[in-house]
Amino acid sequence: MERDYPLERVRNFGIIAHIDAGKTTTSERVLFYTGMTHKIGEVHEGETVTDWMEQERERGITITAAAITCFWTPTYEANKTDKSKKYRFNIIDTPGHIDFTVEVKRSLRVLDGAVVVFDGVAGVEPQSETNWRYADEAQVPRICFINKLDRTGASFEKSYASILDRLSKYAVRLQIPIGAEDKLEGVIDLLTRKAYKFEGNMGQEVIPYDVPESHKAEMEKYRAELVEKIVEHDDKMMNEYLEGKEASVEDLKKILRKAVIANKIFPVMTGSALKNKGVQLVLDAVVDYLPSPLDIAAVKGTDPKTGLQIERHPSDSEPFAALAFKLQADPFVGQLTFFRVYSGTVEAGSYIYNATTGSKERLGRIVRLQADKREEVKKVFAGEIAAAVGLKDTRTSHTLCDENKPIVLEQIKFPEPVISMRIEPKTKADQERMGMAMKKLADEDPTFKVSTDQETAETLIAGMGELHLEIIVDRMKREFNVEANVGKPQVAYRETIQGTAEAEGKYIKQTGGRGQYGHVRIRMKPLEPVVEGKKIAKNTTREDHFEFINSIKGGVVPQEFIPAVEKGVREAMERGIVAGFKMVDISIELYDGSYHDVDSSEIAFKIAASMAFQDAAKASRPVLLEPIMKVEIVTPEKFMGDVNGSINGKRGLIEGMEERGLARAIKAKVPLSEMFGYTTQLRSMTEGRASFTMEFDHYEVVPPNVAKDIIESRK
Repeated sequence: MERDYPLERVRNFGIIAHIDAGKTTTSERVLFYTGMTHKIGEVHEGETVTDWMEQERERGITITAAAITCFWTPTYEANKTDKSKKYRFNIIDTPGHIDFTVEVKRSLRVLDGAVVVFDGVAGVEPQSETNWRYADEAQVPRICFINKLDRTGASFEKSYASILDRLSKYAVRLQIPIGAEDKLEGVIDLLTRKAYKFEGNMGQEVIPYDVPESHKAEMEKYRAELVEKIVEHDDKMMNEYLEGKEASVEDLKKILRKAVIANKIFPVMTGSALKNKGVQLVLDAVVDYLPSPLDIAAVKGTDPKTGLQIERHPSDSEPFAALAFKLQADPFVGQLTFFRVYSGTVEAGSYIYNATTGSKERLGRIVRLQADKREEVKKVFAGEIAAAVGLKDTRTSHTLCDENKPIVLEQIKFPEPVISMRIEPKTKADQERMGMAMKKLADEDPTFKVSTDQETAETLIAGMGELHLEIIVDRMKREFNVEANVGKPQVAYRETIQGTAEAEGKYIKQTGGRGQYGHVRIRMKPLEPVVEGKKIAKNTTREDHFEFINSIKGGVVPQEFIPAVEKGVREAMERGIVAGFKMVDISIELYDGSYHDVDSSEIAFKIAASMAFQDAAKASRPVLLEPIMKVEIVTPEKFMGDVNGSINGKRGLIEGMEERGLARAIKAKVPLSEMFGYTTQLRSMTEGRASFTMEFDHYEVVPPNVAKDIIESRK
């Protein structure tokens, strides 16, 4: 079976934005114009294709990232039926709500480019900044689309200024609008000096016409700015430009493409997806400026046998390597595992090797998704995104590869949950189903965690926010038929130490027959953050929040008991010292101990290590940590005083204020524990006219008076 589209005509890109910037509407238009849907679904009518979950349709928000394959012929191609002019798009429509940021993070990891959608009234919003930061981390080239220009109060120039100011000074206008609000007629392409209007059914016909006289001066001014920005990236062209030579549109496009792929320019386009203006030109820009898999640097990984860095190039002839980036429970076929192929090819029915777990699995069927429909495929090639049916042990961010040429790709890093609640099944029948449902949901979503409270034996679920957990409970009911009672949301506190200490743990038990003997001495200190590029010593295991150093000399504690010591320490960290919360950021050095030839056992060393840990932790000035949230409140000016007062009353720290249209935006850092129920409070304070968003920022030590209350309540 041959590849149907050459790699240079494949584009893997995502659509990302702040909640309510019109991202899903834009995706729906894309599907309509690429011929995937015959009627357009509207978010406000609850009939969209990419938002196929019931909860998404009810709430009008996107929760899971939908991966869709579709095909596009650029509008400037004269012959639309010629298949050799078509491009394959693999698009991921990601959620905008902060509680589902995991979806944006994991999608950006496997995409080559992104279209960032902005609301033409609000410009850059908090979630736009977070998503932009994720895209910077993943080094993903972007095109900006200022949407909703038909709305009252929309301004292309103001939104563009907010992108320059808050996201990147490398943004540059590629288009300007003709008119705004209810007078939005079309857009002007600065490079080609053409105006475009959109007519016919759903604006399907893109009609070029001459730029109106009234806009010519403005066009020339901004075109000169754009050309200047482009020629900076090519010495030869720069010299010709300085000599006064006019560069051809073709040459300018070539240089612009290179600059966009290198993240040196972010082109800005505009229109209104709801009013069917401008979306097709964004698709043309995806073809012209966003990278194909061939334009991306080779993917790096490690060889599991030697630990050396190796790379794979986007070519069908290289060994197979792919990254699983998402699991989804599908009502018809069971579990779907979405994966991005970085190199090589894979066929349905073949065996693949999971380099992360070291196990082999049979790849049953491979499907391509067109949102809620699927198409079976026999073979997937380098640079493509598809979903596998029938993989049992593969989880998010596992590497799938050729067994003879193994590679482990870098894992996707996910934020830790900051909020938890108790959950219990309503009936005996729900109990069995609940365990299974939670396991499936936790496999799908790495930011959703399930644990058991050691003391009360209650089940705890943890996630990124109240909405996140609400939707998880709702999905349990709908998809798995599980009725559950939930407690009030709780903050995920942590504990750590501020001092250093040494301690000894001895566990000796002498009863008839074989006894128990374990004896360790440990040093405890706060963990310093890892500096990039700094090597860790070879007898050290290190994770984000824990380091274990084995300094045993001369076998005073035999090698086979060392893992038991580490395990004992880890279990004691889970239980905490101050108020029973998990301990973090601790370094433990095992430096001495002793053993008994007959009586020593793993369990004895585990208990001894746990005892030593508790003694050392109590002597190391243990403290409670709480999650601090980055909060942004947008409010009409007349309520500013009340809102500021409410933040101060919540132990919050106001960091800045700015104008946002007619409203004011207040930025602050506030402890999560103070933010429960703030939505209602803010509404009643501002006649329902203010809104806020928050996301996790960092952990900070809890003030002593507050800590005292928390410790009391835990007893």
